Amino acid sequence: MKMYAEIIVELRRAYDSKAADRDGVPISPWKAEQRGRFLAELEREGKTKLLEIGSGPGRDGKFFRDRGLSVVCTDLSPEMVSFCRGKGLEAYEMDFLHLDFPAQSFDAVYALNSLLHVPKASMRTVLRDIHGLLRRGGLFYMGVYGGEDVEGPLPEDSYEPKRFFSYYLDHQIIQVVGEVFDLAYFRRIELARPGRIHFQSMILRAKAEPSASGDADPPLPAASARHGKPRR
Repeated sequence: MKMYAEIIVELRRAYDSKAADRDGVPISPWKAEQRGRFLAELEREGKTKLLEIGSGPGRDGKFFRDRGLSVVCTDLSPEMVSFCRGKGLEAYEMDFLHLDFPAQSFDAVYALNSLLHVPKASMRTVLRDIHGLLRRGGLFYMGVYGGEDVEGPLPEDSYEPKRFFSYYLDHQIIQVVGEVFDLAYFRRIELARPGRIHFQSMILRAKAEPSASGDADPPLPAASARHGKPRR
């Protein structure tokens, strides 16, 4: 299994090379529906400060910003961060394990199809770090592909280098996130493509105290992210 630092380097190269292609790609209707559901919940609870993890070129960050939220975008790809800034978004180059913000900085976190690149050995650490960035009662949207218990690069991936993916069965991902968050909403969305893969859409609420897991993550590698530190 590849180490986290190696995975991040290859993901950065892959997404840098596709940043221009991904900019301006419209959101699928079913993804827009799930994004809108999360926005409605944020508005209902009066939550206004949002962190996006894996923002890509800033499509969703702009959506939330244009609807009155204060948005901070992060992505491991400097090219993606550049596109975010070009849209007037506050954006920083950071990877999943190096989200360099003060504790309890945000009312909500949004991660659409980004945490599926986190190695399973690191997922609990990433979730705990996200929990630490949320204010009391904060909300977290997590959307990933799943339906199989697999991990590693996909041979059919069109990106180069081929990206690392972690897929979970439904009960597995619910168990993992449930150690840190309360599950407020879960929807399994079937896809038009053939095969067992489907989409797992979740709205999560930060627990008062995350559960201690017996399945501890291994020691973290030295910081490998290249980013501009937020000026607070």
